[in-house]
Amino acid sequence: MIQECEQQLEAVLTEFKEQVAFKQGQLLVVGCSTSEVIGERIGTSGTVEVAEMIYRCLKKLQVETGIVLAFQCCEHLNRALVVERTVAEERRFDEVSVVPVRKAGGAMATYAFQAMDDGVVVEFLKADAGIDIGNTLIGMHLKHVAVPVRVQQKSVGQAHVTLAKVRPKLIGGVRAVYERETGNLSCT
Repeated sequence: MIQECEQQLEAVLTEFKEQVAFKQGQLLVVGCSTSEVIGERIGTSGTVEVAEMIYRCLKKLQVETGIVLAFQCCEHLNRALVVERTVAEERRFDEVSVVPVRKAGGAMATYAFQAMDDGVVVEFLKADAGIDIGNTLIGMHLKHVAVPVRVQQKSVGQAHVTLAKVRPKLIGGVRAVYERETGNLSCT
């Protein structure tokens, strides 16, 4: 089953990468219920084996694109996020005092915390893109405005997959211009 899930996740990530022009240093928030992946109710049957496979696939994406990974904890830790300490320090994220465990944090965040060079938990961030495996509700950690990314492969195991990227807000009104025009500097 793990091998089949890995192939499904690889297909999802390949399409994601084709549709999103990831830039070095952009944040990707990852929400994942390993319970949902194996066909169980979210928060009931977290599995390290699934978490390890997902982490490995996402680390590969990180190497290929230069993105920064942030793994969302479960609701019992208020959906706080696991990131590398260097990321938290560089971006001035507020670290919180907690160590994720399977029953309070979830298997995915727990695995990520242990697998990172120096993982820490932060309370809040605004990511440039996200992947939600198992309906874990990552929206609170995406910049405005989130845009869905559609892919052919819609699940990993039994878990529904939702992908998003963000774009800058469009502000102004009928007179606003949203694309740069060369040579047009008129103020009238």
